[in-house]
Amino acid sequence: MKTIKYLVMGVVLAGFSTNAMAQDGTKADIDAVKNIISSKPADMEDAMKPFYKKNKKNAENLTAFARAFYEAKDTANAALYADYALKANKSYAPAYILKGDLRALAEDGGGAAALYDQAIYFDPKNPEGYRKYASVYRKIDPRGAVAKLNDLRAQVPDYPVDAIIGHINYISNNFDEAIAAYDKVPQQKLEKMDIIESAFSAYLTQKYDKGIQMAEFGLQKEPRNSTLNRLAMFCNTEKGNFDKALDFADRLFNKSDSANISYMDYVYYGNALNGLKRHDEAISMFQKALDQQFDNKDKRAGVIQTLANAYKGMEDYPNAIKYYEQYLSEVSKASASDYHSLAQLHVKNSDKLEGAAKTDALKKADGIYESMQSKYADIDDFIAFQRAHVSLFMDPDFKQGLANPHYAKLIELLAAKDEKTESDKKKIVEGCGYFINYYVHITPDNAKAKEYAAILQSVDPDNETAKVVMQLK
Repeated sequence: MKTIKYLVMGVVLAGFSTNAMAQDGTKADIDAVKNIISSKPADMEDAMKPFYKKNKKNAENLTAFARAFYEAKDTANAALYADYALKANKSYAPAYILKGDLRALAEDGGGAAALYDQAIYFDPKNPEGYRKYASVYRKIDPRGAVAKLNDLRAQVPDYPVDAIIGHINYISNNFDEAIAAYDKVPQQKLEKMDIIESAFSAYLTQKYDKGIQMAEFGLQKEPRNSTLNRLAMFCNTEKGNFDKALDFADRLFNKSDSANISYMDYVYYGNALNGLKRHDEAISMFQKALDQQFDNKDKRAGVIQTLANAYKGMEDYPNAIKYYEQYLSEVSKASASDYHSLAQLHVKNSDKLEGAAKTDALKKADGIYESMQSKYADIDDFIAFQRAHVSLFMDPDFKQGLANPHYAKLIELLAAKDEKTESDKKKIVEGCGYFINYYVHITPDNAKAKEYAAILQSVDPDNETAKVVMQLK
């Protein structure tokens, strides 16, 4: 396989063609032209005249000159010498490739693809045109790009086309297709970036076993590869292989080359520690994650939420609440689930308290649910259900009737539904059971008790409690 395979855009592979042509052309002339270009003479045209005259019929050298200009970001002269090359030989494929690279640089994918197609036409067995065509055409039509690579397979049967197809699918975010393509290539023939992209595709599609297998295979060749150690840590953490994840975390942080540690690395390290109940160490990692650079405030907020959950795992509810409130203040758009989680932290905290402190914690939870009513009208039955439960914690013997308005609202909302889920029915049964108890034992009112017994029977006709209540006078 050629040294450079990966073509995000034609620009990325500029050096590939230069090197290939330099080997075949007149090296002295090419080296001299490179020196002229790097020296940036005041009159480039005069400096180049001798070399143009000497090589004006040599399409190969003229294309090499064009490529040197391209490398120096002198696109005007790069285009000029590519045209000179085609004037010398109108069927010289590398010149079309260079012109395609210029169009790709100008973000003209269609124009670049057309020029790469010309290169393929004149040299159908040269992989370069196919690869560059696919690299730019994948933005227009990823499957069309893959079809062009299959044309290369027909022309050069032993060329590892599937690895390129894997890459094209990878950079097109077609990760399942990328994995399938890479799987067609014998692993020993995969290059480093093939392995990384296959492993990363597996991670992104939650195929963690596959990600681990590919990362470990790559690490056999390059044990200090930071990307592969990172992917092995991520995938093992997601799989719950926390001991193995910590081993790869140690390799990433302490035994990898050029490891640019990011906040995600600290988060996964912390998650693995959390999985082993090493909460204090996990919290330290999450704190370090917050010290890193973030390109998005929601990512930072997500780390704060993770830190809150770590304190929750330790049953340190005051700190869990503190960081969850910070998360809600920083995230761009909090969800109903987020507010519910904070309310439940206050409920959990109340379990560790007594007297007024306990009641105060429960009131905070109820206040959160109350504030949710105006924000999330579509889940008002859920909110009523949660407020009823919080009220029961504050009034466990029902004597104050704190849960009454919430169970009443819950029953009203659910009973009005034409189609009731099993969950809806269970909640109606719970609410009616509460009121039957309340009106039989706390504030005796058999008529009211019968009203709720009738509602209970509408969803549970064989309910024995309802039958007994209906017999009361």
